[in-house]
Amino acid sequence: MIQSMTGYGKTVLQLSSKKITIEIKSLNSKNLDLNVRIPSYYREKELSIRKNIGKVLVRGKVDFSIYVEDNGGEVSSKINSSVVSEYMNQLNDIVDADQVELLKMAVRLPDALKTEREELNEEEWSEIEKGISEVLEKIVKYREDEGKALCKDFELRLVNISNLLEKIIEMDPQRVKHVKEKLKKSVAELEAEIDQNRFEQELIYYIEKLDITEEKVRLKNHLEYFKKELDGQFSNGKKLGFISQEIGREVNTIGSKANFAEMQKLVVQMKDELEKIKEQNLNVL
Repeated sequence: MIQSMTGYGKTVLQLSSKKITIEIKSLNSKNLDLNVRIPSYYREKELSIRKNIGKVLVRGKVDFSIYVEDNGGEVSSKINSSVVSEYMNQLNDIVDADQVELLKMAVRLPDALKTEREELNEEEWSEIEKGISEVLEKIVKYREDEGKALCKDFELRLVNISNLLEKIIEMDPQRVKHVKEKLKKSVAELEAEIDQNRFEQELIYYIEKLDITEEKVRLKNHLEYFKKELDGQFSNGKKLGFISQEIGREVNTIGSKANFAEMQKLVVQMKDELEKIKEQNLNVL
């Protein structure tokens, strides 16, 4: 079953002193383009996060974020008492003001507050890892649901191309007859004596050059192969892209050999359906 590269997942963890939101979203991309935004005290876990995401999502432009909201249980910034006291002493020598006013000025000066770097709590990280696993499950489910919608569209396009191919097969004898009559008419208009045996040989040779039997067989096989890959166990957008190219090759060859307006109209319709397949395939994992 195919998967889309478009997806979204979110989970919220409520810990004793923090609310942690884990969010991930992805769009289509040729390779894995992963952007990770996490607080600095989780930075040592970034490599592990990247490995887990890459293993699960494989491809896509992926944005992963961890947002932390402090519930007020811990204060990371504290007043640097010795620095503030020294500022107040110096200010007292310069201006005549009460202690409250001096304090107001002192706390605005550099290094008046000191920020204590929060250390990684392994117990807390264990809960976050569970949250990451949960959010990855959600985005995979989202991708699978999107893949089902893509699969239905692909199947519709394949059926349309197959139906157009059947019309071309039915039309082929009429096309060959039309080409023969057109050539004979052109020769007759020349009003010149010709060797009928030689003319018939050249006509057969020309008709053989316009023969599309092999293209019809290969195109049918490629359509069946594409359908088989859609129903496969793994999603492989790159492989479907290669098959689409082969389908396009056969359609183009039929168009170049057609030499018959009605058949060329069908070829144009086939190209339109194939273009829609290629466009949608850009989203397939």
